[in-house]
Amino acid sequence: MPRPAGVTAIAIVLGCVAAYLALLGIILLISPGAIPLSLGAPLLHGLEIAGPFMFLICAAISALVSFGLLRLNNLARRAAIMIGFAGMIMLIPKVSADTAEFSPRFFLSGSMIIVRMMMIWYLWQSWTAEKFH
Repeated sequence: MPRPAGVTAIAIVLGCVAAYLALLGIILLISPGAIPLSLGAPLLHGLEIAGPFMFLICAAISALVSFGLLRLNNLARRAAIMIGFAGMIMLIPKVSADTAEFSPRFFLSGSMIIVRMMMIWYLWQSWTAEKFH
């Protein structure tokens, strides 16, 4: 059964997230303080404070889910849904804080929620879920 293009796109995005977080984590391990931890804030939502190991753990999880989606593993589909849902929940305070000034940051953080919602919706559909069985 061929892999749907949407699943491939989500897997590629998660793979890029894994590569980005792994690169930041390795740089922080080799040279602490060389780059600010806030570079991981859009993806880690406060977990970046835990240091480079949190970057590497999240990179590993993202890479595993990405690989699982490429292999049409149903557990990876469910994990991607949960990751997207957790990301949406973690973005609510940011969107709420950004509404005070109604700037481009508000639209950026709002669009991050919309992208996660689209990912969840796509993976939740029965016609997508059937491909994973």
